[in-house]
Amino acid sequence: MNKAVFLDRDGVINEVLSSRVKFVNKPKDLYLLEGVGEAVKVINEAGYKVFVVTNQGGVGLGFMKEHTLQKVHEKMIEDIRNEGGRIDDVAYCPHNPHAGCACRKPEAQMLLNLAEKHQIDLSKSYMVGDREPDIEAGKKAGVKETIFIGDEKTSYGADKAFPSLLEAAKSIFKESC
Repeated sequence: MNKAVFLDRDGVINEVLSSRVKFVNKPKDLYLLEGVGEAVKVINEAGYKVFVVTNQGGVGLGFMKEHTLQKVHEKMIEDIRNEGGRIDDVAYCPHNPHAGCACRKPEAQMLLNLAEKHQIDLSKSYMVGDREPDIEAGKKAGVKETIFIGDEKTSYGADKAFPSLLEAAKSIFKESC
């Protein structure tokens, strides 16, 4: 069985609600946060697969088409690859935020599906997010630890909190190398 790190996208990997971009609805709107490529590389080198799990309700609400979302993810994967990291797979929930589907975080279906597809041992894996639904999804999936990216005071009960993905990767995954 493999081990993995599941990453939320917006706010963990790329900017959102910043001075440059409000929402990522086109590839040109995607800007990696500082150190993300290096962080993913550290995680890769520690022997973990890296997956992105992201709610993308903008598709269900009609703000973007699924083929455009695919292009955004292709750019994200390429930008991270250019910085030395590797994303192994991406799962997303395209449904309207109020659809009540099993794949939208805080539900764990995206993580469970990726775990089954890639033979992942969730008890040796991590969920990294910047919002409560990310942390809840990780806990529901049964990951080893949940990691919150942002202000530690609002970590939503995550097991650990760090200001950035790079700091989390260096602290947790450098030990595994």
